[in-house]
Amino acid sequence: MSYSVTEPSARQKWFAGTLVVLYTLVTLCPLLWIIATGFKTPSDAIAYPPKVVFQPSLEGYVNLFTTQTRANAETLAKAPPPASWYEQIVRDNGMLIAGPSRYGERFLNSIIIGFGSTLLCMVLGTAAAYAFSRFKVPLKDDLMFFILSTRMMPPIAVAIPVFLMYRQLGLSDTHLGMILLYTAVNLSLSVWLLKGFIDEIPIEYEEAALIDGYSRFQAFYKVVLPQAATGIASTAIFCLIFAWNEYAFAVLLTSGTAQTAPPFIPTIIGVGGQDWPAVAAGATLFLLPVMVFTILLRKHLLRGITFGAVRK
Repeated sequence: MSYSVTEPSARQKWFAGTLVVLYTLVTLCPLLWIIATGFKTPSDAIAYPPKVVFQPSLEGYVNLFTTQTRANAETLAKAPPPASWYEQIVRDNGMLIAGPSRYGERFLNSIIIGFGSTLLCMVLGTAAAYAFSRFKVPLKDDLMFFILSTRMMPPIAVAIPVFLMYRQLGLSDTHLGMILLYTAVNLSLSVWLLKGFIDEIPIEYEEAALIDGYSRFQAFYKVVLPQAATGIASTAIFCLIFAWNEYAFAVLLTSGTAQTAPPFIPTIIGVGGQDWPAVAAGATLFLLPVMVFTILLRKHLLRGITFGAVRK
């Protein structure tokens, strides 16, 4: 009996599929637990043994988006009737809504800083990668290694010098300062990844465009960029994930105006200590933008990862 070298057998397919399913379940379990905790009450969230079956509640999301104050029975009796369902949840816990929380502001800061630094990183990274790929740059290999070496260094190792520099320049706790910092950290990764994608684009396409009367910039804009779209999309996802999840610099360099969601979520305190349903609700909502961005670019991501893997 002959077997195909490239076509796996039915048993191999079943075994590989089983491994994929098991890996998916193990990977999704923590995420599903976080999502479920966001719909628990504070007592159910800390129950032991942990409750898998529970009565869903939106108390965690209400606590996440509101600032509450405790009131005695007399104050609650004098207060006007609850005007909404979330006010009723707060009243049932013997509390009054004092105003909105700061989570919305921190979430918006994450969007501005994360997507802003990713956009700037793609613009600078694409231009630098094109220059390294197409032009004769002196000491190109040495420069590329130097750029890569900056990525090898842990970012927190330069935290104190960056803190002192930002304090002198007035960039501490500013959106611009965080965007520039995250761009500087991610730029080495974007240059290396994008150079690999641009190297795979035949230079003959640009030469034909130049012969047809295109300028160098027009050839880059109309020929190279469309061909490198998959690489740009996949690189943007990796850069966004770093900027979105970054914690150390956000804790050190921000405190109010430009503080992002990662350092804010662990500070959510309830009546009896850490409000775990609110923390889980904040973490769940924090996952959504990157998840949506990745899903929208999933086809480009798959093509970008496998780009250049098969040569004819």
